[in-house]
Amino acid sequence: MKRFFDADCDPKRMGALTLAFIGDAVFEVFVRERLVCQAERPVSKLHRAAVKQVCAKAQAGFVQKLLPLLTQEEREILRRGRNAHSNHVPKNSEPAEYHAATAFEALFGYLYLSGELDRLRELFQTVCEGEG
Repeated sequence: MKRFFDADCDPKRMGALTLAFIGDAVFEVFVRERLVCQAERPVSKLHRAAVKQVCAKAQAGFVQKLLPLLTQEEREILRRGRNAHSNHVPKNSEPAEYHAATAFEALFGYLYLSGELDRLRELFQTVCEGEG
């Protein structure tokens, strides 16, 4: 499977915020699948564990873990995501964290829409290293 909904689209022509929109969901599915496969636990505990990983602060840290592994093309997607102008920064995150998280999500969105699931799995494994 390349994608869930395999319609024609060109992620290279999409805006960074659009890529981040889908990337947010893609990353959350990775996180949730990993959590439910680790152990059976109450949904409330699953939710708390997921929130810790999908928040802007965590995603900003993940960018730093991934940087040495990224191709030039992937770094360009990160740059576009970081420089995207959103009219909203959540009250519980710093602007720099929020921009880094948007970059992270844009990268995941770009790779997903490009059908690069093996690369997504590789990057996800990297961000999970050292996590519980």
